[in-house]
Amino acid sequence: MRGPRAIVAYIGDLIRGRTDRAVIGHNPLGGWSVMAMLALLAGELTLGLFTVDVDGDQPGPLAKFVSFDQGRAIAGWHAWVFNGLLALIGLHLAAIAFYAVIKRDNLVGPMLTGAKSHAAPAEPMTPAPLWRLAAALVVSAGVTWLIVKG
Repeated sequence: MRGPRAIVAYIGDLIRGRTDRAVIGHNPLGGWSVMAMLALLAGELTLGLFTVDVDGDQPGPLAKFVSFDQGRAIAGWHAWVFNGLLALIGLHLAAIAFYAVIKRDNLVGPMLTGAKSHAAPAEPMTPAPLWRLAAALVVSAGVTWLIVKG
């Protein structure tokens, strides 16, 4: 994740056609796009837990904690978040197509193989510590258990 200065610099380089900087991973805009998609996905999941359908016969697992009217309102937000997620996915795919067609930069191949050739040397990515994986697994298991128990 990069800050506003990096985003502005990247957009300026993109407009001027400068592509000499090697980037491993997502560029500044792509990184924020991924974070936005993940945030919307988390919102979609969370809202879905409380959503109540029109007939009320297929509610989310935590819908018993909200009234029918609240569950219907949440269902409306659930639909809006889904549409926003679709829009961001479309934007992300359009950016990949832009890079493939206009900039002649294959982004899909390196995603699948993990290898990318660079015109200029780039800083290697540093792996995250394993304790973060363990913490994420514990939190995920706890949230899953809470949802199942309702």
